[in-house]
Amino acid sequence: MDNWHKSSYSGPGDGNECVEIATSPTRVAVRDSKAPQRATLTFPSTAFSVFVEDLKRR
Repeated sequence: MDNWHKSSYSGPGDGNECVEIATSPTRVAVRDSKAPQRATLTFPSTAFSVFVEDLKRR
């Protein structure tokens, strides 16, 4: 996965520090934008979708 996306909410006012995600048909990878060379976390796409939907409800 090499097509990383940063949140549109991340900007100069917050130091451009956030997480980035990359997707494939079956997986979602998450990494720290301040240290992209470090390890990433990967999740099945369906599990990540459930996680994001739960965050939206809060």
